[in-house]
Amino acid sequence: MARRTRRLWTDEENRSICLRTTAPGVSVAQVALRYAVNANLTFKWLRDPKYRPKPGTGSEDVGLRFLPVEIVKEAPVIRQMPATDNHIEIDLADGHRMRISGSYYPEALARLIRGLTV
Repeated sequence: MARRTRRLWTDEENRSICLRTTAPGVSVAQVALRYAVNANLTFKWLRDPKYRPKPGTGSEDVGLRFLPVEIVKEAPVIRQMPATDNHIEIDLADGHRMRISGSYYPEALARLIRGLTV
């Protein structure tokens, strides 16, 4: 039987995870799941003044942005988009297609793709 080891989080990691819970529309459970932390532990950190985000600070201060996402059933006819329109189409392994148009942050797009392929 394998021994379970306890994950030790640094104070900075605790603060960062707690700060992520302040983003609009994000639940503590979602943040905890993303970082593989028990939600109860995250709530415990939020009660601790050492880790609790200060009023007025939010995820916008650490450069987080949520992008609007729309999941639609693919149309049977696929049209070619001109290269000058600044569009990206990505066919995912599960058969879904992701279309991005307009400006985007390449790093944020890479994180999104990694998150979708996990």
